[in-house]
Amino acid sequence: MDPRDHRSTARPHDPGVPPEQPRGRTGTEPRTARSPLVLRLVLALFGLVVCAVLGALWLSASPPPGGTRGPGFVLLALAALAVVDVAVVTARLRRRRR
Repeated sequence: MDPRDHRSTARPHDPGVPPEQPRGRTGTEPRTARSPLVLRLVLALFGLVVCAVLGALWLSASPPPGGTRGPGFVLLALAALAVVDVAVVTARLRRRRR
């Protein structure tokens, strides 16, 4: 097979990509590039702790600051979102280790 023949690896016709460009890596990123999942996990855990503590303090204050409990519920909702993010990141880290 001629190395210049890209018929088997050519991209489907796309107006933005030359037809002679082969499939696979086309950028300049390193082959071992990985997303910073551990950093994302640390930030999610930090947000979980901060939002949960501040939300609980806000809701337990009598009377609540500003006279409304809305910000406390928003902080607890953000803490719940951080729990979901922690679960997603840990699942991705486990999958990466396999």
